[in-house]
Amino acid sequence: MLGFHLLFLLVILLDQSTKYFVQRFLPLNGGITVLPGVLSLTYINNPGAAFGILPYKTVLLVVLTFLLFFLVFLFRNRIPRQPSFLRWGLALGLGGATGNLIDRLRFGSVIDFIDLRFWPMKNFPIFNIADLAISCGVLLILWYLRKQEQTTGDEEKAIEQGG
Repeated sequence: MLGFHLLFLLVILLDQSTKYFVQRFLPLNGGITVLPGVLSLTYINNPGAAFGILPYKTVLLVVLTFLLFFLVFLFRNRIPRQPSFLRWGLALGLGGATGNLIDRLRFGSVIDFIDLRFWPMKNFPIFNIADLAISCGVLLILWYLRKQEQTTGDEEKAIEQGG
């Protein structure tokens, strides 16, 4: 579980430290070009969830985050026995959710700043490290669940063919 906790804390630290520097050095709704036509850092306040979904649903998003914490607490004894990909996905998602929760509780919105401008990302919403961690966490969990589904399906086919 040490790895789970370290990854969880690392995500929060990276998220909050990058947001601190963005707030300190970039003007709101302004930014800088890092790689022309590819990447800019653009400081915005996002009143929604990852990638701008559910705008102005702050109370719902805070409640959902606390529900996630409750579920992790409830199943805390099962987490160490789960495969690595599931634990990593959960740590990334929980760390990202925590980073964005901190912003929502402090500012009423989330600080976003990663602004991709290359094709096919030209119109992609501005996001942050927490959003990236949540997305990677969800992908790891979905990948794990898909592998479980395939394994279960293979076992059921073997049983059907054998008997």
